[in-house]
Amino acid sequence: MLDRWTANWVQPPLARVASRLATRGVSPDQITLAGFAIGMLALPLLAVEAYGAALVAILLNRLADGLDGALARHTHRASDAGGFLDIGLDFVFYAAVVVGFALADPAANALAAVWLLFAFVGTGSTFLAFAIMAARHRLERPVFPHKAFFYLDGLTEGTETILAFVAFCLWPGQFVWLAGGFTVACLITTLTRLWGGYRTLREVGRGEEASAGTPR
Repeated sequence: MLDRWTANWVQPPLARVASRLATRGVSPDQITLAGFAIGMLALPLLAVEAYGAALVAILLNRLADGLDGALARHTHRASDAGGFLDIGLDFVFYAAVVVGFALADPAANALAAVWLLFAFVGTGSTFLAFAIMAARHRLERPVFPHKAFFYLDGLTEGTETILAFVAFCLWPGQFVWLAGGFTVACLITTLTRLWGGYRTLREVGRGEEASAGTPR
């Protein structure tokens, strides 16, 4: 929901940093992999309740997630392979953060973490399934031109996820309630994406059928 606005002020500074990285020969995939490695440190850090250090790892991961795309665009090296690597590792990272909180206090956090992972499956699968169909029908993505995939937006996007992770780290004792609220928001996103994606693709299909039936 917030990504379309945060992108307006996040992308310019990322582009400036990306231009400096390009002069040093850094590749987008290197940034992706380095960011993932740093982000995965959050799992053991959360497990031992080192919430401050885990938050740093999470924020560095999200910084790298923005930089790899900015660098790819700056160097004109954006590719399907790089986009696939980026989004695939993102989902692994998201799940790892939730698992880290479950390990920090299994008795208190495990059930809330399971529900949040359940909701993540919904948001992730609807996002990726629509991206596949959008590519097949050559749909454009004017709202999020910097995304590697067609970005079907919703109530919980990248910005909201970052804010949720920050809140989890700042108030770990309230994880159950915070995760519960975010789970509800993710489930709403799943439902709206299912409905919105279905309607969009249905209309596209009807338009293509009408075009195919029009005499030339």
